[in-house]
Amino acid sequence: MGDAFLVDGKAKPRGRFPHVKRAGDFVFVSGTSSRRPDGTFVGATADPMGVTDLDIRAQTRAVIENVRDLLGAAGGDLSDVVNVTTYLVSMNDFGGYNEVYGEYFDETGPARTTVAVHQLPHPHLLIEISCVAHIPSNGKETGA
Repeated sequence: MGDAFLVDGKAKPRGRFPHVKRAGDFVFVSGTSSRRPDGTFVGATADPMGVTDLDIRAQTRAVIENVRDLLGAAGGDLSDVVNVTTYLVSMNDFGGYNEVYGEYFDETGPARTTVAVHQLPHPHLLIEISCVAHIPSNGKETGA
């Protein structure tokens, strides 16, 4: 297993970068969205007329669960996260994002920064999260 890897069963990155990169006991998770392996997005639906409904709560939950799975491939879990950076397309979604984030983390959890960005790599994305975790190296990584 290399220090940088893709994780089987997760959406392939839309560029030439890994899902996860280990540097000593620190694990860096690349920006992660609610994209499923088949290219669809949790929290994004369209009616027969093409009107899109985007759900920040569903997307936030899916992003955090995707991050959890990526950390699992590096031998860790969400409790190992020490820093989170969240990118929101609109700060109007901050309340819904913050509500769901609080289901996974509290004041004893990671440091966090949340910023608004002009756009993300797909118009159905409302949120992307990257993080750093402290996971002592023990050779148990299970990525691709």
